[in-house]
Amino acid sequence: MSIAVLAVKSFRNRKASVGLAIASITLSVALLLGVEILRNEAKSSFASTVSGTDLIVGARSGSVNLLLYSVFRIGNPTNNIDWHSYEEISGLPGVKWSIPLSMGDSHRGYRVVGTNGSYFEHFRYARDRGLELRQGEWFEHEGETVLGADVADSLGYRLGDEIVVAHGAGDESFIEHGDAPFRVVGILQRTGTPVDRSVHVSLAGFDHMHEDLRQIGEQQDFDPLAALVGSSDRAETKQNDGHEKHDEHEAHSEHREHDDNEARAGQSDQREEYAISAFMLGLESRAAAIGLQRRINEFDEEPLSAILPGVALLELWEIVGLVEDTLLAISVFVVFVGLSSLLIVLMTSINERRREMAILRAMGARPLQVLSLILGEAAVITLAGIGLGVLFVSGLFLLGQDWIAREFGLFVELNLFTPELVYVLIAVALVGCLIGLIPGIRMYRYALIDGMTVRV
Repeated sequence: MSIAVLAVKSFRNRKASVGLAIASITLSVALLLGVEILRNEAKSSFASTVSGTDLIVGARSGSVNLLLYSVFRIGNPTNNIDWHSYEEISGLPGVKWSIPLSMGDSHRGYRVVGTNGSYFEHFRYARDRGLELRQGEWFEHEGETVLGADVADSLGYRLGDEIVVAHGAGDESFIEHGDAPFRVVGILQRTGTPVDRSVHVSLAGFDHMHEDLRQIGEQQDFDPLAALVGSSDRAETKQNDGHEKHDEHEAHSEHREHDDNEARAGQSDQREEYAISAFMLGLESRAAAIGLQRRINEFDEEPLSAILPGVALLELWEIVGLVEDTLLAISVFVVFVGLSSLLIVLMTSINERRREMAILRAMGARPLQVLSLILGEAAVITLAGIGLGVLFVSGLFLLGQDWIAREFGLFVELNLFTPELVYVLIAVALVGCLIGLIPGIRMYRYALIDGMTVRV
């Protein structure tokens, strides 16, 4: 009878303990692979989010903060940038294109980005891939919006639907611009970047939403609660347009509202100055980026910060590097615990199997064959755990890929055959086989003793 057949019969007699050992290795390998895949894909996803942008300019702040709110829609801008400053910098020699960005609003948890046609023309991601429409067309008027793929899919929007934007970012929004809805005219193709979770409107439309808030701010210090009450009052006034107006201010507001509705119906706003949060620059030569960065950082008109996206991304990874190392260490420790369960299963079966080994010796089995039997069992359990772990993590990521992209903005490509992951799996398999040496050598010695001992 071959060693393999003996191992299979031995497994049948110890189904529960062997099954627990395989399950432990499966879960530990799945955790290790999951952490490695997320770590690598997060870096890849972050690196591919913006491509071809040489400089990002915003109000004076830290480079990581500017990168996060302008590219990844995380956090909030520290201040706005004057439109004249944007025009002056965009017109400098060597600047090829510029993309203005206005932020600070949201729609049901998704960030709203005010921009212009340069965004759709020049924004690049994932090695110079441009934005493409899945449905509809680019916005042309201030009352129109283009949605990212995740926004449209998760909220079920179609072309022609109207959405209402709220002041404030994400869950912190506190006042809705109900008097300035946007009509969906386009839906972008999925990119696997924060673009999928963004609502894009024109700079004129973004500016129009905040006209009432600016008027309140000019009259008194801005209070979110007072603004909310004022917005509710304006909504009630709009519903009761048929009643007589005795107040001169209300009549003026009604007239202005009528003009705004006409503008949103198709007449584009001719206003040419907007308050923006940041802007991206593409240069004729990347070699000029350092010099232009220094010039912008020393800008006389207002305090600005210019960052190189790649350098800022490296700073970000330095900050989260400790978290990465901690997660990796935890995963390695879990794998060690899983392999330890294999050692426990094999060691606890030694005394129970001494009779079995003595019978094998009596039938002519050599001590090395006994050793190879234990090593073979350890190898089979380890490889089975690794195989099931790979299948488990593959199924998990395939089922959760859309959820990860929607919740975290990470497009995870399931690639288990990168050199790093292959080396990890080989290392786990080798350690599992080496662990089998400990009970194997002990059983080898027992086989020698039992084989030379005469038992009555």
